[in-house]
Amino acid sequence: MNELDVPVGRRVGAKAAAALEKQFGIRTVGQLLRHYPRRYLERGELTDLSSLALDEHVTVLAQVTEVTVHSMRNRTGARVQVRIGDGRGTLDLVFFAAKQWSAQKYERELAVGTVGLFSGKVGLYSGHRQLAHPVYDVLPDADEDAAAALAEKPIPIYPAGAGIQSWQVRNAIAPIVAVLPPLPEPLPPEVRERRELIGIDEAVRSVHDPATLSEAMTARARLTFEEAFVLQAALLRRRAALAELATTPRLPRADGLLSTFDARLPFSLTAGQQRVGEQVAADLAGSAPMHRLLQGEVGSGKTLVALRAMLTVVDSGGQAALLAPTEVLAVQHHRSITTMLGDLAEAGMLGGADVSTRVALLTGSQSTQVRRRMLLEAASGEAGIVVGTHALLQQHVQFADLGLVVVDEQHRFGVEQRDALRAKGSTPPHLLVMTATPIPRTVAMTVFGDLETSTLDELPPGRSPVTTHVVPGDHPTWMARTWQRVREEVSGGHQAFVVCPRIGGGETDDDLAPVGGEDEPAPRRPPLAVLDVIESLRAEPALAGLRVELLHGRLPVEEREATMAAFAAGQVDVLVATTVIEVGVDVPNATAMVVLDADRFGISQLHQLRGRIGRGSAPGLALLVTEAPADSPARERLDAVAATTDGFALSRVDLEQRREGDVLGAAQSGFRSSLRLLRVLRDEDVIVMAREDAQQVVDADPDLSEHPALAAAIDDLVGGDREDYLERG
Repeated sequence: MNELDVPVGRRVGAKAAAALEKQFGIRTVGQLLRHYPRRYLERGELTDLSSLALDEHVTVLAQVTEVTVHSMRNRTGARVQVRIGDGRGTLDLVFFAAKQWSAQKYERELAVGTVGLFSGKVGLYSGHRQLAHPVYDVLPDADEDAAAALAEKPIPIYPAGAGIQSWQVRNAIAPIVAVLPPLPEPLPPEVRERRELIGIDEAVRSVHDPATLSEAMTARARLTFEEAFVLQAALLRRRAALAELATTPRLPRADGLLSTFDARLPFSLTAGQQRVGEQVAADLAGSAPMHRLLQGEVGSGKTLVALRAMLTVVDSGGQAALLAPTEVLAVQHHRSITTMLGDLAEAGMLGGADVSTRVALLTGSQSTQVRRRMLLEAASGEAGIVVGTHALLQQHVQFADLGLVVVDEQHRFGVEQRDALRAKGSTPPHLLVMTATPIPRTVAMTVFGDLETSTLDELPPGRSPVTTHVVPGDHPTWMARTWQRVREEVSGGHQAFVVCPRIGGGETDDDLAPVGGEDEPAPRRPPLAVLDVIESLRAEPALAGLRVELLHGRLPVEEREATMAAFAAGQVDVLVATTVIEVGVDVPNATAMVVLDADRFGISQLHQLRGRIGRGSAPGLALLVTEAPADSPARERLDAVAATTDGFALSRVDLEQRREGDVLGAAQSGFRSSLRLLRVLRDEDVIVMAREDAQQVVDADPDLSEHPALAAAIDDLVGGDREDYLERG
């Protein structure tokens, strides 16, 4: 068996192996070696104890300066107080010993002058920072020469947790590194030479056991580039395999649906829509299936671009499927498409145009009778366009000739889901992936590197600006003014949204809006729920007499559709909703939005929500209500949203403030692992270089027969069976 595939329990013992698997999913020696240090401590500098943040789990390097033992007043045992310092600041450690011998053990192991690593959660007691019952690792004394060498060596600090400490990870890895056989080199020699990178053996040994900090940084640079290179090679190999597939070219007819639809448009396409439309049309006309990502600002007209592509496919005798992440969005898409098409969507019906088709809707909550009719329209080809949720992915859903798959809000779906729908075509259908969450260039290259990218970066004429303000929710005067502003908007003939993080009524955690970051303290109260808020708003004096209605995902689909239709028709003044209205809801008369507990939403989600207003001729007003302190990370996120309506700028802020390592796994669920060292914003130059190098290698050797170590690294990232499935799809 390859050493890298050996179960980690054979090398580090059962207890450590169990902790590594539970905490990090590490099962093999290879996975353990790829568990890299997140930073390094230098013994000569110690740790800046004065900069430690409260509630942060830290590992610090410091020296014991004072030890005192206090007897317990009301029970046996003792409290051991240890003070550690770094020359700039101090930190208290407290241990509670039930027995006298336990207190003596702490005194003996943590004598004054002892240098060690101390790990725990930073708390506050009597105005002083402290770690209560921290775990610690005392650094051994050595002879003068050994001590000098030891002082030069950085101490690797590994990602750790409650079940396993950094030095326990280090102690597990060190003996493996010491006897490691030669490792397979995934980087081609010409790439290493061009980028002046060290070899894989030297890199792995140096990253875990560096002689100097410079050596550690050189190793990390090599391994970071390798991660980018393997990922780009995997995406490019997938793209190359997809390009080899043969599909049916889809061309519009001179007198077909597309030309008829275009002739009826009451406005001109933006320059961006024309440019992207031409790119999509060229892809559809090709003999290889299109694989394109269409990204753009909220309200930039992506749906119109997608509809014109769908009409092109219907013109050619094929069908198009639009996959939406929620029923509300699927219903909204169905309604907006049928509205835009008018009698062009009434094939076989009285009043239908001579050139026309049908638009079917397929969701999970439809009645058996309706669902059966929709399935028949899709299978017979009567419906040229089929809009649906995950229900479209079910095995019994069939198409007569599926020529195009449009996936809306791609970040809600994984690779398997989009490919399951693609597999329903008799020949591989074209694929258009849409997202209204703007994506920085290197994120697109990293997450959607198997897709060509088109961007709509301008809004259609007539869209109005949206002004955003952060409102302190614990300030009664400001809250009173908030509801007064809603009243003013409604009195001016407009409508408003009020958005809450959860439904209420005992829903599970899955129903909650995601919290913006792991750095947030525990909430002081449960998040606000629509079922509670709607009652208080109906009793709010400023909103007296207004028509206030409710919308959330647990309502019956008929009730949701009726409520949205009433709101769109102006029969509802204030819609109190969860994030079901985040995307796809288009009510031009809605000009105001109040987001309650806004700190519980992420930046991109707030930008999406804000995109529901200002879609008509009147300006929009978004009020982000929060009780988060002014100097908290949550408040910083809200201030960033209030400061700009540039979704691309906000996407960078969003990415900078959250765990970037989850970016890959969130959108490419076909990959087995998330990013380890690579950071898609910090390492932009690395990703671009890796892309260039990987392109040359894959172009020259598409199946990587001459690069077996690289192919194995890709299989480790993607999984050979997974990639075979992609090629079949």
